[in-house]
Amino acid sequence: MTVEEAGDDYTKDGTVDLRGNPVRRSQRGRWKACSFVVVYEAFERMAYYGISSNLVIYMTTKLHQGTVKSSNNVTNWVGTIFLTPILGAYVADAHLGRYLTFVISSAIYFLGMLMLTLSVSIPGIKPPECSTTNVEDCEKTSVLQLAVFYGALYTLAIGTGGTKPNISTIGADQFDAYDPKEKTQKISFFNWWMFSIFFGTLFANTILVYVQDNVGWSWGYGLPTLGLAISILVFLFGTPFYRHKLPSGSPFMKMARVIVASFRKAKAPMVRDLARFHELPSLEYKQKGSFPILPTPSLR
Repeated sequence: MTVEEAGDDYTKDGTVDLRGNPVRRSQRGRWKACSFVVVYEAFERMAYYGISSNLVIYMTTKLHQGTVKSSNNVTNWVGTIFLTPILGAYVADAHLGRYLTFVISSAIYFLGMLMLTLSVSIPGIKPPECSTTNVEDCEKTSVLQLAVFYGALYTLAIGTGGTKPNISTIGADQFDAYDPKEKTQKISFFNWWMFSIFFGTLFANTILVYVQDNVGWSWGYGLPTLGLAISILVFLFGTPFYRHKLPSGSPFMKMARVIVASFRKAKAPMVRDLARFHELPSLEYKQKGSFPILPTPSLR
């Protein structure tokens, strides 16, 4: 490979390896890297929905809670899972980067799944059995048993906060938007990404739910935990092929700057020269892996 060819082979969107060195598109990224991400997502969705799909049934039949209370507890847990990604995305963008944030969060995620499996399997911390149809006649679940169970659920929620917002962006980072071919491949990646989500969800809502209802909760929760372990291992195997983007600073600070600038320039005349909208030269945008935002005639 000549010097000119080597220069063209480097990505132009600012992606680097784990040591911060520029990467070549022929050695890292693209589908060679994204295949690991897509397989991860299929197993991870299987693990998550394997827990959440039947959680109300477990709380009513095993924890002996009423339907309203069980539904409320599950809703609170799901709400937490959709809030923690805000923190996970902030940590990744401002401090640790997506890869390191994802790996640490995956360990927390797996710890929560493992605790949850143990809480439905080990005598003493799993809820007491009850053969009567009247829930009020059943032995109450102890404080320790509830603490282990809910501790596991919310440990899992913290873990998903770092994995959910970063795994899709890690996949998108494997394609250089400055290269026309890779830009097209990125669109195809998100098609396969959605397919992997639906496949994992379908498996969880059919096979795993059947196992929980007919075989037992130990197997019903143990299989999703095993699936998550496989997904993490698959992702780690792809480490030598990934492209990475460096932390770009707090997004909240950038948002604040835009708001402050909008108030300061509220009475400024409308600029007609499109070139004056961008304060940086085009080469600097490429080096930082960002794009100039074109003006719009609406919302002036």
